[in-house]
Amino acid sequence: MEEKKQTATQTIYPISTGEISPFWRDKYERDAKKYWDIFYKRHQDKFFKDRHYLDKEWGQYFSGTEGKVILEVGCGAGNTIFPLLATMPNIFVHACDFSPRAVNLVKSHKDFDDARVNAFVCDPTVDDLIQHISPSSVDVVTMIFVLSAVSPEKMALMLQNIRKILKKDGCVLFRDYAAGDLAQERLTSKEQKISDNFYVRGDGTRAFYFSDEFLVNLFNENGFDAEEHILCFKQVENRSRELVMNRRWVQAVFRIGSGTSGGKTKSKVKFLGKGNDKPEIQKIILEDSANETDVDISEGMALEMFGISSPKEEILDVVSRDYSFKIKLLSKEYQHTCKSTGLILWESARLMASVLAANQTIVSGRRVLELGCGCAGICSMVAARSANLVVATDGDTKALDLLNQNLALNLQPPTLITKKLEWGNRDDVESIKRLNGRGFDVIIGTDVTYVADAISPLFATAKELIRSSRGDKEGCTPALILCHVLRRVDEPSILSAASEFGFRLVDRWPNALTSTSTFQNIIQSWFAEGRLDTSVPTTALNILYFHEL
Repeated sequence: MEEKKQTATQTIYPISTGEISPFWRDKYERDAKKYWDIFYKRHQDKFFKDRHYLDKEWGQYFSGTEGKVILEVGCGAGNTIFPLLATMPNIFVHACDFSPRAVNLVKSHKDFDDARVNAFVCDPTVDDLIQHISPSSVDVVTMIFVLSAVSPEKMALMLQNIRKILKKDGCVLFRDYAAGDLAQERLTSKEQKISDNFYVRGDGTRAFYFSDEFLVNLFNENGFDAEEHILCFKQVENRSRELVMNRRWVQAVFRIGSGTSGGKTKSKVKFLGKGNDKPEIQKIILEDSANETDVDISEGMALEMFGISSPKEEILDVVSRDYSFKIKLLSKEYQHTCKSTGLILWESARLMASVLAANQTIVSGRRVLELGCGCAGICSMVAARSANLVVATDGDTKALDLLNQNLALNLQPPTLITKKLEWGNRDDVESIKRLNGRGFDVIIGTDVTYVADAISPLFATAKELIRSSRGDKEGCTPALILCHVLRRVDEPSILSAASEFGFRLVDRWPNALTSTSTFQNIIQSWFAEGRLDTSVPTTALNILYFHEL
């Protein structure tokens, strides 16, 4: 039995494999546009620097007696477009991005001129560019830190789309992340890997890091020859933080051809600084910010590296009737890749806190235990006003650390106890029993039923800690109350596990009443007109109310 419990504990609190789950991988792919739109909503045009190096690096491809036609794929806020328009008066630029907000930023720029720029929303892995640009009409396509944001499986679709609008002698100017860059190392250490060389950042946007072989083969297989291929290294030092950062990226020029590149490619390693081909890496010195370097970092980790990142935690104001809390939790920018669900405030906790605030009789004078309370603990804090004893528990020590900070912010002095409790862990269960040997009158859990392997340990732990109702002389029947959104575990599975460990469902909400219904209509009374905070969303939420058999 002990071996079985230990196995359950390991399943509930797994050791990471280093890669995100298929669920999140699919979500990042499905919502890629949304994450970039949120990115531009947050940063507007303040994140990336204007790319003034384009004339120096690739000026010969833009110049000519006749005006060139350019396509900027992934135009963002216009950091490539507007420097080009300023230095190349004869060019016309098509600019596309799959973020509507980014395209709007381009169109609202002070230098935007629709006589010289055609800006439009487009996902080149899905949408046909010919709907916006005439076939074989573009001289130069710029792809600067854009292909890396695309799933490797869809990169070929983008290149095939681009070929349609390129002239026969047209070229693609490419710059993007190279494998081995410092940012890749940091993402690897944070266990944010999607697949080989492909990662998700804290804000939900993604980045691929190109090896030489992968990049050249990708373009060759889609009908492009490599004309130039350079692996660039640069070292950036931030003295104020005593950091030295080795950055690397790949820069290349591709032309429509046979897709063989047989011996024609100018390939070299470029160490930026004096003597480009010598193994000497120039140091760029930063005192306070990233603005003093010409390294085009162009990615969501840049600010963090230079010490000016968004805070990982934010303060959320939570109001429920006459209760008002300031809750410190993981900021939305980092929630997408956080392994701990306990660092986020879930809607089920907000609903249950609102129920308790409006119906203090549920906990008044009673001994209350919250399972999986997370960092917010708002149900426990509401219960603490009238309960005889409140113990808030979670198996995640990071969530408990943040919970204690939230208690200090909101309860003076703290009037409840916090404890580590991994369901099925004998030592943790005994530690809780020592706080209250008679057991708990009310046990609450919000969004604690989403992992199938955790259901049995959940009910087993509740069984050990709930007050026995046999020979009850205290005037109230002990209750286990679960509030959740049904996700990966369906209700029959939950009820089956409950029954196995001696719990009987006596009420549920919402409840489709029938003539044979045996429910006691306990929960419905909590939602009497005018009682519940109407600002709390209830769609898809469920409440299950159990007694011991």
